[in-house]
Amino acid sequence: MTLNPKKAEVTDRVVGRLNESGIELFLDGKSIGRMKLPEGTDIEFAMEPNYESSGRKIYQNYSAPDQKEARYTDCDEGGWC
Repeated sequence: MTLNPKKAEVTDRVVGRLNESGIELFLDGKSIGRMKLPEGTDIEFAMEPNYESSGRKIYQNYSAPDQKEARYTDCDEGGWC
């Protein structure tokens, strides 16, 4: 019996994680490669609502109560929460 080389298309299972030097590629939690990003230039991201980018960082915008131990949020005028 001989082993023959084969290929399996795994593109839809690859996950990229942005880091300082580029994007690290993972398959099933294992690092499989890297994509370098151009140095010295700002990368343009097309972000969904509530997300924004600055430099090479990505941020999620959300609302949080201003009190540390707020028990109720989003209550209406009638007192229903």
